[in-house]
Amino acid sequence: MDMVMDKSPLGRSKTVRCFTAAIAMCMLAMAGTPLYAQDYPVRPIHLIVGFPPGSIADVATRVVGAKMSEKLGQPIVIEDRPGAGSGIAAAQAARSPDDGYTLYLGSSANVFEQALQLNKNFDFYQDFAPIMLAVSTPNVLVVRPSLGFKSISDLISYAKVHPGKLSFASAGFGSAAHLSLELFKVATKTDIVHVPYPGSPQIITDMLAGRVDGFFAPGLAVRGHIDAGRLFPLAVAEPKRSIFFPDVPTLGESGVPGADAVLWFGLVAPKGTPQSVIDKLSEAASAATQAEDVIGSLKLQTVEPHHGSPADFAAYIEQEHKRWTAVVESAGLRQ
Repeated sequence: MDMVMDKSPLGRSKTVRCFTAAIAMCMLAMAGTPLYAQDYPVRPIHLIVGFPPGSIADVATRVVGAKMSEKLGQPIVIEDRPGAGSGIAAAQAARSPDDGYTLYLGSSANVFEQALQLNKNFDFYQDFAPIMLAVSTPNVLVVRPSLGFKSISDLISYAKVHPGKLSFASAGFGSAAHLSLELFKVATKTDIVHVPYPGSPQIITDMLAGRVDGFFAPGLAVRGHIDAGRLFPLAVAEPKRSIFFPDVPTLGESGVPGADAVLWFGLVAPKGTPQSVIDKLSEAASAATQAEDVIGSLKLQTVEPHHGSPADFAAYIEQEHKRWTAVVESAGLRQ
């Protein structure tokens, strides 16, 4: 078939414009910059959270997300999908398009779940691209005051003389409190009974009633009880002292180095999301967590903000993966 050419001046001008546009598109493609990413975002972004409304994760995400929306010029819609240790939300996010319009709030819970191989519906390391480590909350080892323990040394000494006598609660198998306890037991070579509960509120009730002895707890859940003297904090499972509990030593300071169990939350996107979009989201998140009003709001929830690059977060996740996989294997927890 012969090609029909428009040789009129108007036709030649149109041909030149099309040719110029085609060259521009090729140059952009060669530079690895997706065209749609230049104007991203052009519609609302959905952020899936695997924890219930009103939880630390939910509240902190809404605070940070609202500030990110201001910078990005589009609303960030929070969608709470609790269940299965946040695994339901993760599986949904992993199957979402990799266009930057669906994000997921990854957390230490995903690392625990991956180490235990509890969920086969997604792979946290293979299915997501890190954006930024956003916030953390103190993980506090609290005990009943009636036990008389004033230090971690007191707890360890008692546990060694009375193996299996102490009971520590958690919000279920594979939860942060459970894995924190298992790491502590491995590090101190102690025998402490794990008592799983449906959730934190019942744990606090039973601790106050003397039915369970200890708990690795999120700071917000126990801060008021510590201030009132109803629970006694022995240590924070953090690399450094918490700004919320400055008088409470770390486990490392208490003679148990390497037993940190940080409760962290960070933004990730489905694997394959363009790097330009990842970088834009990371810049917005970093600016949000450094804003004074955001810092003030997070402090009310006993939450500490963080900032950094996608590469920083990727390295941190890899470090956490190796550490908790080793803990699970040492404790013989994998089912």
